[in-house]
Amino acid sequence: MSEGKKLDDGKLDYSLMPWRAIDEVVNVLMFGAKKYGIDNWKQVADARRRYLSAAYRHINAYAEGEHVDSESGFKHLAHAMCCLIFILWFDLNEKS
Repeated sequence: MSEGKKLDDGKLDYSLMPWRAIDEVVNVLMFGAKKYGIDNWKQVADARRRYLSAAYRHINAYAEGEHVDSESGFKHLAHAMCCLIFILWFDLNEKS
């Protein structure tokens, strides 16, 4: 019996994704969707600057030893990642 073939060279390998960390980011996204509305972040004026500033605030809080955001109860680094994902999305979609 011959071995089966799967032609996946050069394709994205999602098995490399640290899914537990991504779950935390999704929790932050769900918190934001409930608070502000789904995809509201796409409508924020001066979004790149404001989300970069927010990412810095979350990273600074983490660097100062505060690991959990007091309002959401989720990790500051997950909040920072959301902000950076938003900026990346704007860059990829040439928005804002």
